[in-house]
Amino acid sequence: MSNERYTNALQGIAQKIPPVWMMRQAGRYHKHYQALRQKHSFEELCKIPELAAEVAFGPVDEFDFDTAILFSDILFPLEALGMGLQYTDAGPSLSFAIRSKEDLAKLKSVEDSISFMEFQKDAMKLTRERISKDKSLIGFVGGPWTLFTYAVSGKHEGNLSLPKILTEVRSEFLKTILAFLKKNIALQLEGGADVILIFDTAGGDLSPDFFDEIVVPGVKTLADTFPGKVGYYSRGTASPQFESVRSISNLVGYGLDHRWNLPEVLKKEKRMIQGNFDQALLFLEKEEFKKNLKNWLQPFLELSPEERTGWVCGLGHGVMPKTPEDNVKTFVEIVRETFR
Repeated sequence: MSNERYTNALQGIAQKIPPVWMMRQAGRYHKHYQALRQKHSFEELCKIPELAAEVAFGPVDEFDFDTAILFSDILFPLEALGMGLQYTDAGPSLSFAIRSKEDLAKLKSVEDSISFMEFQKDAMKLTRERISKDKSLIGFVGGPWTLFTYAVSGKHEGNLSLPKILTEVRSEFLKTILAFLKKNIALQLEGGADVILIFDTAGGDLSPDFFDEIVVPGVKTLADTFPGKVGYYSRGTASPQFESVRSISNLVGYGLDHRWNLPEVLKKEKRMIQGNFDQALLFLEKEEFKKNLKNWLQPFLELSPEERTGWVCGLGHGVMPKTPEDNVKTFVEIVRETFR
């Protein structure tokens, strides 16, 4: 079984109360995660399926989110392909960068590397068993372009000049990573995911023309391979990029960050639309936070259930470290109270 509200959003069925979940809802702000992290490394929490399931379960259990999401990281495909991957206090570190054809030749084949990702499939299965039957389960992969920026630069940084100008290298890398992600998505779906989201956090750094050239073909290929099972999120995308994403008919939907007027988007789009309260406002003092949240919800409340079909209520991006847990809980409660 899955969550009725989230299923309705995916299937375009009008409803009074939207489903609620947050990107990074299982993470550093949460005491449940912190307790596990004291005993285990980040890699262990991701790669040991029993631990990954426990991390994913925590916020669903405590805050009553409508969905759980696989606890993992977008960079593991790069490790699988042979780039090495370590997590330090300074962030992720790869063993080499992709800057030339010689660097591309160091990568393993998709066939030889995909078995590395079996831990995600197992984590999916155990998470599905761990959460209650009335909750949905989301999987995710990194966007091909975002993974290329990490492969080239080791991080998502600044103007991304190198990833933008390494045209020939980029083209070859994207072919490889796209073939890998097809198999990676299949594994997660086999594990029990209701839907897979493509997190393309570097997508907003591209001009509209580059976005159409670099991002759209890959996202379309993944959506066409798994019709109605793949959604897309990119932080910082503007209207031209959004219109290009809208043109991908087999996408189940997409997320928009807090810069967008989401009620206006909902009026012209009936697929799943996720977002988009400003995650920084969760740091407000509780009463001020509640006031801001209710003000943000008012335009949604003025829409009929039919007009807000597909809406999945959440944040513009992920929950930030040190976010007050009580405000996360209050967010879920107020959304449901408002639309009940």
